[in-house]
Amino acid sequence: MAAAGRRSDPGRRMTPDPAADPGAADAAPLVSVVTPVYNGERTLRRCIESVVAQTYTNWQYTLVDNCSSDASRAIAAEYAARDARIRVVGNRDFVPVMRNYNLAVAAASPASRYVKVVAADDYLFPECLQAMVALARAHPRVAIVGAYAQREDEVCWDGMPHDVSVMSGREACRRRLLGGRYVFGTPTSVMYATDIVLSRERFFNEENLHGDSEACVEFLQDRDFGFVHQVLSFQRTAGESTRTYSQRMQTYLGWEMYEVARYGPLYLGDDERERRLAEQAAMYYRYLGKNALLARGPAFWRFHRQALARSGQHLSWLRVAVAATGLAADAIFNPLSTLRRIAARLTPAPAPAPGSTRAGTSPS
Repeated sequence: MAAAGRRSDPGRRMTPDPAADPGAADAAPLVSVVTPVYNGERTLRRCIESVVAQTYTNWQYTLVDNCSSDASRAIAAEYAARDARIRVVGNRDFVPVMRNYNLAVAAASPASRYVKVVAADDYLFPECLQAMVALARAHPRVAIVGAYAQREDEVCWDGMPHDVSVMSGREACRRRLLGGRYVFGTPTSVMYATDIVLSRERFFNEENLHGDSEACVEFLQDRDFGFVHQVLSFQRTAGESTRTYSQRMQTYLGWEMYEVARYGPLYLGDDERERRLAEQAAMYYRYLGKNALLARGPAFWRFHRQALARSGQHLSWLRVAVAATGLAADAIFNPLSTLRRIAARLTPAPAPAPGSTRAGTSPS
């Protein structure tokens, strides 16, 4: 990967020099901000400008361009030429989305204390870094800091108790694995301690579209989870192919089951783990039964067969058939309730009242 060139600009802001003040490095630790980007020209300027506008100024920003065919690389290079804290690297070959996320976080400076991801189609509110760093510095055992995020007309990741800013990682992960409200958010809504990010070559599980969730469950075993009770980022949903695919295939069903199967022994008792896996399987087969009635194609069933296999389970066509039969019978013998459910799905949800929050349905 090669860095984009820079030119001098007397008007640009410069990174504070911690050497000028012996206490500055601890008072304002370096944050490595990273953005993986592919064909993001429509939203990339807003993303970059949100980083430049941060009230916290001791950051370095790396954008990793994944062989974009649009103006993304040129836009990023334009900002790098203005600000010495910004650099651009480019992949020699196109890579899958989670691999590009790993390349982005791997570009974090070893001198930094924290790593902040911001997706190219998202942006940060001005106090994001300042608020997250303040919480992390006040609680050295915190490895991951989360916060509320705005997504279109809703506020997401509101499952943390309103009076709790720090929770043991074990407790946060137990709640996650037992089906509690999702609080870990997405890479744009959290900040990671650099030591966990650089502890291995590939931070995120690249097979998992929800690898950000898995990373939280994996790395919070012996550390704490912090949460800033402010809306600190904006996350778009429309037009993003990975999220669209995830929603269409309900990919989170298989990966949530995988998390319980893989990490349950670390956080749950045997009975808790088996009970939770049974609950998840029942939910999964209701979904598969509905899609059997919709006559989904081979690619759909291949994906979900593989998803179940990751959790050590085989796809049971008998359970699919039982679920589909039950749904069909319900539609025939309870047509009014069926129509009500359809109407509920077609009716837009009301906008949340000022100050209220509404949880997201999946981690990514």
